[in-house]
Amino acid sequence: QVQLVESGGGLVQAGGSLRLSCVASGRTFSSNAMGWFRQAPGKERECVGTISWNGGNTYYGNSVKGRFTISRDNAKNTVYLQMSSLKPEDTAVYYCAAARYMIARPESFDSWGQGTQVTVSS
Repeated sequence: QVQLVESGGGLVQAGGSLRLSCVASGRTFSSNAMGWFRQAPGKERECVGTISWNGGNTYYGNSVKGRFTISRDNAKNTVYLQMSSLKPEDTAVYYCAAARYMIARPESFDSWGQGTQVTVSS
């Protein structure tokens, strides 16, 4: 089992930037694909982005391509989500997730953090 703790959420104006962090413990972090998902009130959970075990493969949802960047530091057991050019529609609870595979499709993630709120004001 892996434990995931997100941080870095908050309130930001449209056009601004924010960086989320997620620290993992309990399972070999460097062997697992990691991902960021989000869920806004009344909407389904959406995959924001995923990153393979060594950072060599990344995937982004269409709504964030070109604005968000996912990265990881295996020495620190940490995955990041750099968010730029934020829009009000990016407002959601953002969740860090881990998969049991080195490379994983969004539906393969099975461990979740508690989430961190991101609010973008217009």
